[in-house]
Amino acid sequence: MAKEKDHKKFALCIENKDCEDLEKRKIYQVLQDDEAEKEGYLRIVDESGEDYLYPQSYFIFVQLPREAQEALQVAS
Repeated sequence: MAKEKDHKKFALCIENKDCEDLEKRKIYQVLQDDEAEKEGYLRIVDESGEDYLYPQSYFIFVQLPREAQEALQVAS
């Protein structure tokens, strides 16, 4: 459904052990990757501007108002 495609996911970083491209207490965009999630990872657009897999335990999902999502969304 189109609604699912429009739904953006964001997560708050709560851990960054051995991850130079993550900042604690910062919100990151999460890209859909069902296979990675099955293995306990999230595909995160990090400080490098690229997307990489990080442990799910490093993040807490957050719901943001549409305006905040638009401000944080990575340009495609």
